[in-house]
Amino acid sequence: MTSRERVKLALNHKQPDRAPFDFGSGLATGINVYELIELRKAYGLEERLIRVFEPFMFLGELDDDLIEKVQTDFLGIVSPISLLGYQNKDWKEWTTPKGIKVLVGKGFTYTVGEDGMVYLFAKSNVMTKPAARMPACGVYFDHTDRQGDLTDHVFDARADYAGQYTEPYSDLELRHFEEQTDYLYKHTDKALVFNFGMGGFGDFFHIPGPSLEEPRGIRNLETWLMAPYEHPEYVKEIFQMQYEVALEDLKLAYQAMGDRIEVVAVSGTDFGTQLGPMVSVDLYREFFKPLHTKLHDWIHKNTPWKVFFHSCGSVHHFFDDFIEAGVDCINPVQVSAAGMDPQTLKDKFGNKLVFWGGTVDPQSTMVNGTPEEVYETAKKNIGIFNKNGGFIASHIHNVQPYVPVENLTAFIDACTGR
Repeated sequence: MTSRERVKLALNHKQPDRAPFDFGSGLATGINVYELIELRKAYGLEERLIRVFEPFMFLGELDDDLIEKVQTDFLGIVSPISLLGYQNKDWKEWTTPKGIKVLVGKGFTYTVGEDGMVYLFAKSNVMTKPAARMPACGVYFDHTDRQGDLTDHVFDARADYAGQYTEPYSDLELRHFEEQTDYLYKHTDKALVFNFGMGGFGDFFHIPGPSLEEPRGIRNLETWLMAPYEHPEYVKEIFQMQYEVALEDLKLAYQAMGDRIEVVAVSGTDFGTQLGPMVSVDLYREFFKPLHTKLHDWIHKNTPWKVFFHSCGSVHHFFDDFIEAGVDCINPVQVSAAGMDPQTLKDKFGNKLVFWGGTVDPQSTMVNGTPEEVYETAKKNIGIFNKNGGFIASHIHNVQPYVPVENLTAFIDACTGR
């Protein structure tokens, strides 16, 4: 059975020969560069400089030799424009604060503070305030707080978020999508995942405006979480702007990629904490669900793509609403969070949602367990979720640095049936 055949069965709640395995296709199923380097060593692959295609989570590209080793069934389609607004091309060497050489796009522009802090800039403009920073001992870049004083601010969504939620895909991006999907569809048997994300209303990965040289309006997490209560019409207008450009982008993307795509990752907004919802279900229904429903309706009526939703934490409270809104796949299925027991989720929602992830707790077992514990836990959860299809085996969120590489290879063995 080919990867594509296996994935199609699982996405349609039919039993494949084994659960499809996703290792690195998306911005929520990727691998931190430091862990990727260790994995290549563990498999005896030649040393290569890893391309950092996503600087914030410091995610690295998988080369063909590693893809073959891990037997992933998916490949990801990602914008050639990074979150900081520079293009991932003309790769150059950069030595990280931990002394590791990697490859970054030519537009990766940085300064180093006296304390060793590395600062990155939106659109490579060092004349603006830094948009991201990495400590000398760090393994990620974090957003910097560039929110101005809002005391006398006039809250005008169309003005504040101009340039962020107003421009559809460029010809450069659309050519990239078309060429990449055409090549991968013809030369591999992998299922292709389109990392879209523009349906992630309120996604704090984007709210700070990392690609904007001078972001306006609400840009930090604390203020944003209160915004639906303090400035409800402002938030709704931001979401409406985002919806308008997202819909246009989906139309353009389908023209470019067509039926070569199996799954579109629509949203990465987190609605849960470890213990429960981050926002109320009523707030989701008022602010998010109507626009999600319209986007997903367009996808289902005009494409064969399945809708992928990412939300960490305890999010089972939202599942009925997600299903009504047209969500097909839920990720990462954080089984360690409250109410996220695999058997309970499968029994209640297994015929309506495709569970994508849900294998091994990345905060405890993957880091502190033995390889045997990792393997057995993954096999157990896969056995629960994979019954009658409707499951994609994957790490719960991105593979983090400092995971013992023996645990990672044991996890891969469990997911691929070795």
